[in-house]
Amino acid sequence: METVAEGLWGLADMHEKKGEIGKAVKCLEAICQSQVSFLPILEIKTRLRIATLLLKHSHNLNHAKSHLERSQLLLKSIPSCFELKCRAYSLLSQCYHLVGAIPPQKQILNKALELTASSGDGFAVKLWFCNFNSQLANALIIEGDYQSSISALERGFNCATEICYIELQMFFATSILHVHLMQWDDVNLVERAVTKCNEVWDSFEPDKRQQSLGLLFYNELLHIFYRLRICDYKNAAQHVDKLDAAMKADLQQMQHIQELTKELDALNQSLSRHDLHYTDRSALSEKQAQVQEQLRRVTRLGSSGKESLESAYFGNVKRAWGDKLDLAPPPIDGEWLPKSAVYALIDLMVVIFGRPKGNFKECGKRIQSGLRTIQEELMKLGISDSVREVDLQHSAIWMAGVYLMLLMQFLENKVAVELTRSEFVEAQEALVQMRNWFLRFPTILQACESIIEMLRGQYAHSVGCFSEAAFHFIEAAKLTEGKSMQAMCQVYAAVSYICIGDAESSSQAFDLIGPVYRMMDSFVGVREKTSVLFAYGLLLMKQHNLQEARIRLATGLQITHNHLGNLQLVSQYLTILGSLALALHDTGQAREILKSSLTLAKKLYDIPTQIWVLSVLTALYQELGERGNEMENSEYQRRKADDLQKRLVDAHSSIHHIELVRTSILCLCIGCYEKDELEISNLQKIDCQICMHLLVFSLYIFMGRLKRSDLKFGSYMNLTSNVQLQAHP
Repeated sequence: METVAEGLWGLADMHEKKGEIGKAVKCLEAICQSQVSFLPILEIKTRLRIATLLLKHSHNLNHAKSHLERSQLLLKSIPSCFELKCRAYSLLSQCYHLVGAIPPQKQILNKALELTASSGDGFAVKLWFCNFNSQLANALIIEGDYQSSISALERGFNCATEICYIELQMFFATSILHVHLMQWDDVNLVERAVTKCNEVWDSFEPDKRQQSLGLLFYNELLHIFYRLRICDYKNAAQHVDKLDAAMKADLQQMQHIQELTKELDALNQSLSRHDLHYTDRSALSEKQAQVQEQLRRVTRLGSSGKESLESAYFGNVKRAWGDKLDLAPPPIDGEWLPKSAVYALIDLMVVIFGRPKGNFKECGKRIQSGLRTIQEELMKLGISDSVREVDLQHSAIWMAGVYLMLLMQFLENKVAVELTRSEFVEAQEALVQMRNWFLRFPTILQACESIIEMLRGQYAHSVGCFSEAAFHFIEAAKLTEGKSMQAMCQVYAAVSYICIGDAESSSQAFDLIGPVYRMMDSFVGVREKTSVLFAYGLLLMKQHNLQEARIRLATGLQITHNHLGNLQLVSQYLTILGSLALALHDTGQAREILKSSLTLAKKLYDIPTQIWVLSVLTALYQELGERGNEMENSEYQRRKADDLQKRLVDAHSSIHHIELVRTSILCLCIGCYEKDELEISNLQKIDCQICMHLLVFSLYIFMGRLKRSDLKFGSYMNLTSNVQLQAHP
């Protein structure tokens, strides 16, 4: 009967290679359903194979689970078979995870750990011990038990250290850092986790690093998230550059492999001809051998060796070589995210760092590249235009969540770019797309609801609907539990109230700014501090407290320049300070500051800020009696104002305008610009989008370790504001 089983196994392999998964499963199930009994070992191996196929190629989780549970029952009567028992435990753990049954998953993993504890100190036992601790850590994260998760990962790290397996050490070191980033309970613990990752990575030989591409990307991205959280943008940018270079090198290598594979296929096709002359066959055979050797050499650089039976990271099906970024060797053989998601995330990082510097052309390319990649992956998951959240298979929710969150973040950055450039219609379209995706997937994208509301506020303010903007900002603050997001939305709303200009609105602005100002030093990093100092400085200007405003704004500018590197925010700080200098009759400093601000505003294509700077410069030239400069400046200012007016008219005439700015009250569009009423000197703009702020939700969803009930925790935040502010008279 063993020969029969081997024959059916071979036939199943053949069907799998052809993509005929149903036929492959039927071949294997013929063994399990046979009237003639097979040896228990043969049946166990067959059921494990069936479960692997179902997990790899289908959404039939219950079918896979039944085979694995039957395998477990059969294994109980067999005293040996350590490897098969471990594989059964590992696969069953995956099944329980994918169906959301975390308590049974933990129970299975604890039994698996008991098995390893009673099986000696062999190398294979240690590897499985690492595998089960990794999976247990994932399960504990979903339950929010961060400390126990870290303990499981530390056990894995210590075991990897005992067997001197550096790749495993790095795997556990980065996983520990990841959990600390999600929890962020103690900045000192996070710093120690970062240091440990650096120590382990520095101990890698250069060749080993080149072969550990998955760990490279994982480690560098975690470092970026850490640096962004503490607002260390200078050092974060270095990691982004390293990631981008590694991605481009890998893409180049993959293209080379594809070319070699295509050439080899052509040679094989030619050699299959029966009428080929001996001389030609000999030459083609020699060429074939050369290409095969080239292909082996190239693929060996990125291959980690043997394949394991299953992937230990849930929701991520096995992929062909080159399309997977392994984090650890078998039997873990897991991945953090599919390569396409990692590369989209790298494009996103490039956008986030390039946008505040005005690198809009490169940002546009990366946004389009990322959106294209994500749309392709969503189609592979069966998410077409008509599919909604309720239509998703449970096992597809994990990957769908990853790509949908990435999609929303690209669209969010597109809105930010277009508002910065005063391309209001383009911003409308991206924001409407975000809203439509949210309506289709409200649970998966729950954390995006406050982001969308915030962006509606930014759009409304950009086109002059200040009252509506304040409403949306306050609503956004209500929709999030993140203290940072709440603070930023309060600041944005305060700026909108300042723009309305009446006494009551100024009072409301003060009520919003005050609490944030008092707690600004309690936040991690300085983004909240720079924003509230900006808004508070404006409010002080409106109250004619010019010296105090100057102190606050100068402090904010210094922090922005030293820590954030956001050219637009620097430009806007400079413009306000230039206005203050003029109001205080310091014309020499005013001229110098305003020219610097205008240079930055031009670089950023920031039309409202340019108009604002030009209006202040016109006033400066009037005071100095420089008639020629005044006339030239006024003409340039007029052209820019006409350009802005045309853009505003286009935005207001769009079918999306009303639905984006409307509130639960009648949309009055207070402050909407009319050409004959527009006071160019009152146009100002601030973009408080310093960079990405990653909180709990993004790290959960990127790990693929989020269940539906966890969606209320945290959010990914791109703190972007595009607002027009009233200058001091």
